[in-house]
Amino acid sequence: MTSPSVPSGVVAPALVVVVVADSPVRARHLRQLLAGPGFVVAAQACSADEAHAAVVRTRPDVVLLDLHPESEGIEAIERIMGARPTPIVLCGDAAEMASAGLAAGAVDVVGALDALPSSPQYVTALRRHLKVASRVRVISHPRNRLTVGGVPSSGSRSGADAELRLVVIGASTGGPPALAMILGELPGDLPVPVLVVQHMAAGFVEGLAVWLDGLSRMPVVLAAEGQRLQPGTVYVAPAGYNTVLRPGLRVTLETPPPGQFHMPGVDAAFSSAAEVCRDRALGVLLTGMGRDGAQGLQVLRSAGGPTIGQDEPTSVVWGMPAVAQAMGAVQEELPLPKIAAAIVAAVRGKRGPAAGTATSPC
Repeated sequence: MTSPSVPSGVVAPALVVVVVADSPVRARHLRQLLAGPGFVVAAQACSADEAHAAVVRTRPDVVLLDLHPESEGIEAIERIMGARPTPIVLCGDAAEMASAGLAAGAVDVVGALDALPSSPQYVTALRRHLKVASRVRVISHPRNRLTVGGVPSSGSRSGADAELRLVVIGASTGGPPALAMILGELPGDLPVPVLVVQHMAAGFVEGLAVWLDGLSRMPVVLAAEGQRLQPGTVYVAPAGYNTVLRPGLRVTLETPPPGQFHMPGVDAAFSSAAEVCRDRALGVLLTGMGRDGAQGLQVLRSAGGPTIGQDEPTSVVWGMPAVAQAMGAVQEELPLPKIAAAIVAAVRGKRGPAAGTATSPC
């Protein structure tokens, strides 16, 4: 069957890759795995300096990085994303610290869940991830963007005067760099709390919160049982639980039901926000694989709350937002660089309750 994106008789251009690894031996091995039709390895590198130079020189479609984050892996990612933003896929040692790499700007990971490195399926996994990542439109690393004005905070109101009372953001694959961009551009005096629900395994969410705290003008903390969400603070949902909101914006951490694959659950957070705040909660669904968050976003929109979905060109994986869009749950579809400004506009703007909905004080 002919691919719909490639006309019959037309050969798709080879994907240009830069391979970065801890040693020349490992770099050559990865290069050999990619040998064959469809891929061209333009350069290989074994340090952050070499990786930066190779990407600037060859302008590849994608970077395959197996440089341990505890050595120069994070530095290499940040330098590439600061100088010449290029999709980066982590593998090998780098995949063992996936959350740190994704938070630094990488867009995907080839790990044990895809295939064991010693298996024949590993080559297929590498190629598949590189092809998908090469289609991602990436931007400069958020740390380089912090010196640029960001969203102005003039004309702000106190929390008591704001029509909205809460912002809930859900994300999965590709979420950390997207969250970094959004939080890095939100003003420090945002008069509502922000709840972030990012699919992530236990042991990684804490590091994500610390990293985001260094980028955000608002303090970023982990949500805790019984905690009351406060304006001007970002709360990251902890791993292993569903973060559910109760009246007064109190946090309840609930054990996920049997069969729930993604944790923490985005659907649970959106749905509870709709129940507690109705039209005074804003839902934002970012890049991610699967459908978690789509149903909850629909519940929120049905309650009268504004909803935003990330668009396909700027999503690492346009799965969750695509399902939400198909369900009619997305009120406004936006590219990633415009979402922070849209959040500020919704929070600071006067917005009457939707017809037929009852307003809750949260």
